[in-house]
Amino acid sequence: MSELDQIDEQILRCLCRDGRISNLALADRLGLSPSACLRRVSALERSGVITGYRAVLDPEKTGIGFVAYVTVGLSQHTKSAQEAFERAISRSPEVKECHNITGSVEYLLRVEAADLAAYKHFHTEVLGVLPQVNAITSYVVMGSPKDDRA
Repeated sequence: MSELDQIDEQILRCLCRDGRISNLALADRLGLSPSACLRRVSALERSGVITGYRAVLDPEKTGIGFVAYVTVGLSQHTKSAQEAFERAISRSPEVKECHNITGSVEYLLRVEAADLAAYKHFHTEVLGVLPQVNAITSYVVMGSPKDDRA
């Protein structure tokens, strides 16, 4: 797909707010015919601009009472160390996001757990035992006044 136009950007904003909006409602909101709207959404999906849709869950109702952002520094700065770390993290259900970043550490994780005790177990028994890990710093989320993640 070439460049996104203003209508494509409006479609994306609407779908980010409500991924379950019907094509008819989306078309009406944007002032498009339903067929034109469906063609545009389908083109955005085919081109890979839209890669999927997901449900937004209520943390309390799913048993999540603790969220932390965790920076991780590796002991070796090699491709094999990064790949091994990423494989291990991909098997950890507590890690909801893993980002390879620039700066003084290699990774930023978003970790969700039931409570502090569950997080301590993850920190000590999962993350802390990985041979690639050299440094761990936890930033506990006390509130989220803005969170636009889908």
